[in-house]
Amino acid sequence: MERKRVYTFGNGKAEGKADMKNLLGGKGANLAEMNLIGVPVPPGFTITTDVCSEYYELGKDKVVELLKKDVEKSIANIETLMNSKFGDVENPLLVSVRSGARASMPGMMDTILNLGLNDDVVEGLTRKTGNARFAWDSYRRFVQMYGDVVLGMKPTSKEDIDPFEVIIEEVKKAKGVKLDNELDVEDLKTLVAKFKAAVKAQTGQDFPTSSYEQLWGAICAVFDSWMNERAILYRKMEGIPAEWGTAVNVQAMVFGNMGETSATGVCFSRDAGNGEDLFNGEYLINAQGEDVVAGIRTPQQITKIGSQRWAERAGISEAERVAKYPSMEEAMPSIYKELDMLQTKLEDHYRDMQDMEFTVQEGKLWFLQTRNGKRTGSAMVKIAMDLLRQGMIDEKTALLRIEPNKLDELLHPVFDKKAEKKAKVLVKGLPASPGAATGQIVFFADDAAKWYADGKKIVMVRIETSPEDLAGMAVAEGILTARGGMTSHAAVVARGMGKCCVSGAGGLNIDYKNKTMEVGGVTLKEGDYISINGTTGEVYLGEVETMAAELSGDFVALMDLANKYTRLQVRTNADTPHDASIARNFGAVGIGLCRTEHMFFEGEKIKAMREMILADDAEGRKKALAKILPYQKEDFKGIFKAMAGCPVTVRLLDPPLHEFVPHDLKGQEEMAKAMGVSVKEIQKRVESLCEHNPMLGHRGCRLGNTYPEITEMQTRAILGAALELKKEGIDAKPEIMVPLTGILYEFKEQENVIRKAAADLFKEMDDSIDYKVGTMIEIPRAALTADRIASSAEFFSFGTNDLTQMTFGYSRDDIASFLPVYLEKKILKVDPFQVLDQNGVGQLVRMATEKGRAIRPDLKCGICGEHGGEPSSVKFCHRVGLNYVSCSPFRVPIARVAAAQAALED
Repeated sequence: MERKRVYTFGNGKAEGKADMKNLLGGKGANLAEMNLIGVPVPPGFTITTDVCSEYYELGKDKVVELLKKDVEKSIANIETLMNSKFGDVENPLLVSVRSGARASMPGMMDTILNLGLNDDVVEGLTRKTGNARFAWDSYRRFVQMYGDVVLGMKPTSKEDIDPFEVIIEEVKKAKGVKLDNELDVEDLKTLVAKFKAAVKAQTGQDFPTSSYEQLWGAICAVFDSWMNERAILYRKMEGIPAEWGTAVNVQAMVFGNMGETSATGVCFSRDAGNGEDLFNGEYLINAQGEDVVAGIRTPQQITKIGSQRWAERAGISEAERVAKYPSMEEAMPSIYKELDMLQTKLEDHYRDMQDMEFTVQEGKLWFLQTRNGKRTGSAMVKIAMDLLRQGMIDEKTALLRIEPNKLDELLHPVFDKKAEKKAKVLVKGLPASPGAATGQIVFFADDAAKWYADGKKIVMVRIETSPEDLAGMAVAEGILTARGGMTSHAAVVARGMGKCCVSGAGGLNIDYKNKTMEVGGVTLKEGDYISINGTTGEVYLGEVETMAAELSGDFVALMDLANKYTRLQVRTNADTPHDASIARNFGAVGIGLCRTEHMFFEGEKIKAMREMILADDAEGRKKALAKILPYQKEDFKGIFKAMAGCPVTVRLLDPPLHEFVPHDLKGQEEMAKAMGVSVKEIQKRVESLCEHNPMLGHRGCRLGNTYPEITEMQTRAILGAALELKKEGIDAKPEIMVPLTGILYEFKEQENVIRKAAADLFKEMDDSIDYKVGTMIEIPRAALTADRIASSAEFFSFGTNDLTQMTFGYSRDDIASFLPVYLEKKILKVDPFQVLDQNGVGQLVRMATEKGRAIRPDLKCGICGEHGGEPSSVKFCHRVGLNYVSCSPFRVPIARVAAAQAALED
């Protein structure tokens, strides 16, 4: 059977319906549905999204041939319903041609209105309506839209403005008027003539006069617009696949520009910005749809309360508002009443906030579109919880309505929208950690600490960060790096701290020596102000005002709802009591990763640590470790206290030792003095620690196995802290994690050191505590031999950052050099360091979990890589039966909602 390519709607009947949006696009499916439920919609037809795919496979001519018969038949159907004829001079039917993908892409693709006009038809329309101004206004709009969209009449360079707008300005200037609607019929005729001449001059083509030639040009232009630059970029940002395609909607025109009883507008059944249950929107009398969105004329508010609020913000008196800017509720009360009734009907039908477009033609209301409205994160939460309380949706639907990632907007400081719009963008990087930050540029951690102590707000700017920068990062408002991806050190640590971060801003040239950064010809020095948006990746010149995010009661209610349905637990990655407390307040039920290396970069600790690393022998190392032990114990006490009663997984020392030693002369001189050796000796030892490939070198359990005294000290610090808290009546639940295990015997060697150190400590203190010893699975070999490792390990924690790195063979710090090309060429669909690779890395996680539990059925398994806070990765972890995911504190609510959704989607 021949595939159906065209679906008609009109006069209360439709061949499609709401659940056919994959085929008809969101707009087409909703136009059909509105017909079926009795909302007045101009008749028309939808060409399916499948035809868009055919268009790109078979080409324009073949698709026109395939569609010709169905389109002509569908036009005849509109002619019957509208009692007019397409292309007829005396009784013309005009149509609109609009795009409509299955996912809403507002403003990304092209629209053409008033199609079917030519020099003869415009005279017939004048005679038919008795309104010459309306007819010629419609004609000039059509020539302008068609010339732009179909004939490619664009500005010749980015500095130029739209060529049609240039002509309009010239004509208005000659006439001495400011607004388009102040032009008379003769002026509009002049515009049409000048427009056509400009089209001919720039494109070499005559403006088409045949209505069907115009129609096919418009239909093909909409399909072409699926692949325009802005649509491609929008799809990339929103994760919309290119293969979905767009539908094309052809509809009988209804006119909002026929005089003072005609209007056009856009409205929302609830506030898309804050979620308030208040009908709102804007309209213009005697205008067409694009006038509202283009902002050429200032639109007026639909409701009286909206109008009054607008006037108050604009500093306009009530008397002036009523006289000059009345609401539709006041100016067109009967139309308003019908509009309000229909918007309520649509929201009740779709059970969600609706974004609607309408036109009033000579006192008759028509709906042109409805769709589930886009909304901010805070509006998303409020609308879902309000609809639940109002009995319109159930608990499960409320949870499934939440886009977990949008919760980010609620948790971090945000820029004031108005201030941000005015700000100058310097460069764009990766949105590594959400939020907003404004401060003075500082390049070095020690300077950052000093400036912070002096009460200054700073943004730390680095080529890339390392653990040594932690002190600076801790006091910075935000972090900006020229290199590094979404899981680079800067990104991971910033997310853990809840700090705003933009990483991988490749356009930055940073000169540490002169303490300057240069970008796009602008040179900034230390102390200059910049602002960074970690949600968009944009970096602004100067100070942009921020506002603190406030968590509502609806947010708390949503989290309670998530708890009710979730099975997968959510822990946090936290290295300080402060981070642990934030995560616990967000509902984390433990710590899945506490990184001990971050504890060493403070004051006396770093000196003792360096002393240990640079020591000649085990005796020297033990002496230095004895100094570190009390510091470590205090750190762990703080974290265990913040997480009292919850499990805390502490990873033993993981990074290569060279990261801790001084590489600058000043630091080396300090160490030489403290250790009583020459600077040359220190330099020799520092050099000996350097490795060609440190990520695969002397780190993780390899450190602990070559220097068992480090593992012994850390074990005593962890369990000693737990025992001291036990005396205070605080329940600590330590889990000691061995990093980077690849071979069972590596793990066993470390386990022996841990168990012996624990037994000795318990004997000394005449007390004991329950604890677990497990390992991080981050090497593919460990996943492949997980059954052997589980014979000793009591838990597995998948370090998916390193596991991804080693499975793909991609360096996570260098992937930025080829990732954009791989994404563009569709070699990769997403960055595997952001979204878990379920087919490769995910299979290792699944296999290791199954193999481990075959040996140890009660084996606790979780993940602690950055994927632990990414919704699709969280849902995968649920499906493979992990016990928990662990993520940075500010991603805990996101993971909780994603985990609840995973349970509901089972």
